[in-house]
Amino acid sequence: MVGKVGHEALHFALSIVLARLLTPTDFGLLVTVQIFTGVAGFLAGGGMGQALVQAKNVDTRDTHVVFTAQLVVCVILYAIFFMLSPAFAAWFDEPLYEDLLKVSALSFLIRPFANVPTALLHRAMRYKAKAVMNMVVLTVTGTASVTLAVLGNGVWSLVLGGLAGGITGVLLANALSGWRPRLAFDISALRQFANYGVKVSMNDIVVYLRKQSSNFVVSRFIGTEAVGLFNKAASLNDKPRGMLSGSAYSVVFRALAKTQENLDQSKYIYLRTITLVSVYALPFYIGLWWVAEPFIVTVYGAHWAEAGPILQVLVLTALLDIINNQSGAVSAARKMLGRELLIQLFSWAILIVAMIIGYRWGSIGIAWAVVFASVPYALMMAHLACTELRVGARELGRALKPAVILNFILLVALWIADSVLRTQTSYGASGYLIIMLAVGVSLYTICLLYLPIPALAKEAVRWKTRLKLPF
Repeated sequence: MVGKVGHEALHFALSIVLARLLTPTDFGLLVTVQIFTGVAGFLAGGGMGQALVQAKNVDTRDTHVVFTAQLVVCVILYAIFFMLSPAFAAWFDEPLYEDLLKVSALSFLIRPFANVPTALLHRAMRYKAKAVMNMVVLTVTGTASVTLAVLGNGVWSLVLGGLAGGITGVLLANALSGWRPRLAFDISALRQFANYGVKVSMNDIVVYLRKQSSNFVVSRFIGTEAVGLFNKAASLNDKPRGMLSGSAYSVVFRALAKTQENLDQSKYIYLRTITLVSVYALPFYIGLWWVAEPFIVTVYGAHWAEAGPILQVLVLTALLDIINNQSGAVSAARKMLGRELLIQLFSWAILIVAMIIGYRWGSIGIAWAVVFASVPYALMMAHLACTELRVGARELGRALKPAVILNFILLVALWIADSVLRTQTSYGASGYLIIMLAVGVSLYTICLLYLPIPALAKEAVRWKTRLKLPF
């Protein structure tokens, strides 16, 4: 979690700099290209990296077989994107897309050399090494992107910065893991990892398409600048969940894979993770709901202000996303990816219908479509995980209860603070943001540490001990 928070904090700082150097249109151009290269990225990995993590036994030859398969697929994918780039540019009526797609797709030739060693670090639970690697890669990516943006390279600063980071990741992953790429072919080993990997890839692709559908609709029917604004709101909405729930996912997936024969232990891991992640992640979303627009204006600049109302709608998916994330770890660890895929497809269909109805209200309508489609998806994913682990509805409710209590108190406090501040005109956007932040952080911390909530008693003692606070 420390590695993930550090990574996201640095990414956030770099995004502020780039948002002030570049325009929403620059980001919109890259997002549109990434919608398509992102889908192919899951095909490139084939889910076999995650198969290496999940498998009980893996030898060196297995890793070389996986590398060879990924390399072949990635070379084919790059050739396809290179040939389709003129048609892609013509379809969007933007000539720049031809060169953007050709250069962005070069990342496929890099990925196989990083995928396997990174999976081996994950399998060994060497999270410190992964955290260091990710921080260095992000630093190189950010430094290159900011430098190129200052020199006036627009969207190319984002593309070339990403390639620089990708090359750095390859060098670090190989150095930290001690693994070296070699070509090898073994049909039985390939079949073993491909059987699981294909299911992982199919799920990942559907999840990605479901998330990117909103960007695609906004880009295709509303405009490039609009997709830049929408993507900024969506990326901010993902940050708290990515820092906390995403960090937990990696550890929980590996832990559940190791303990999949121990139902009681798996059940405890699932419920305890939901409790702690929701307690630590939800207050970010409660705060963002109140301060979305002044936060974006103060941090990114007035030209990003229209992303604020979109963010206010998207934060309503917070608790649903937390449940989805941890339920997904159960599905992956206990080989239920086939059933999860059906849920993904069904929820994607709901999202498409919701967006067809909502896009007439612009980006806000698309945001509400995302929220609407998230409800049945969360219910089905929770049912899948709870059924597998024999978790009752009351047990899941008890796991969520501490977060519900704490965040209800936070919501009321921020509502009161907002009501008082709205009567004053001297604070401005930045002053309003600072006061709301101070009220929220101080109150939530006090409640977490001193309210008599049994499920958080050990957590409160741990923090009081570390911070040397009175009991």
